[in-house]
Amino acid sequence: MAHCYESDKSQPGRNWYARSLAFHDWISSALGVTPLKLGDEIDYLFRRATEDLATVALRRRDAIVRIAERQREPYADRQFPEPGEDRELLLLLSEALRPYLARRPPPDVWRALIQRLRQHMTHENKRKNLVGEGFEDVLASVIARVSQKEEATVHVRRWLDEVPGFHPMPRGGKRKKVDLAVVHQDRGRTLITAKWSIRADREEQLKTDYDDYIRAEAFNRQFDYVLVTNEFDPARLKRACERLERNAPMFTHVVHITTDGLQAAYGAAPERSAASVVDHIHRGHLISLSQWLALLD
Repeated sequence: MAHCYESDKSQPGRNWYARSLAFHDWISSALGVTPLKLGDEIDYLFRRATEDLATVALRRRDAIVRIAERQREPYADRQFPEPGEDRELLLLLSEALRPYLARRPPPDVWRALIQRLRQHMTHENKRKNLVGEGFEDVLASVIARVSQKEEATVHVRRWLDEVPGFHPMPRGGKRKKVDLAVVHQDRGRTLITAKWSIRADREEQLKTDYDDYIRAEAFNRQFDYVLVTNEFDPARLKRACERLERNAPMFTHVVHITTDGLQAAYGAAPERSAASVVDHIHRGHLISLSQWLALLD
């Protein structure tokens, strides 16, 4: 999967459009494909997931249609609009396609087309729900493979008190879950917060979680706190790298999926926050996923 920035801020004419083009060019070159063919080379996990969703939806559709027909029977003489009917979308489509159609399609064809369009958009929106857990599961699988030489246990979306060395939350406190936890027999514990992107309104949650982990620690020993992300916003990455706790960096490591991709998007002469992020990369404060995995090996 490739993601540079929120789509609404990456539209032509917006600030991130130029950066998204630079990112597109970089990843196309890295994969050895043309920019036009890039979509065929990525997004495999989501294409499979949305195919499964579509298959389930088709199986359910006939049964739902029959139930809906029975529900509409009492109003058969009232000329209710058909389910999924969208007059505005129908008008837009018919006006755009009119010069290319030999004859006007019948209403049921238009209705089926609109339903398929809406179903497609619904599946695309469900991607947001799949990203978080999918990212965690992929990371867990990769970490487990890298750590095969050592006796390490990878916990995914586990309650904190189920991770060795942590007490339950105090009475009245909310039970905490950890995105990922890696427990090595010899090298201690690593708590990982995996965020495909870092929403601005969730940044403070990273510190709140850390404070809860500190309070629940039972062995009176240090543990690593690692952020793994694909966030491209330079201001958010800069704050993550510079976040302090007791005059020391809060995160043991801030890990980006691809620091090369960051630098490609920011360009040869980055400014302001982007320049600071590039400096953090050069200083080793922000490292790539491959660099971090090498530390686990």
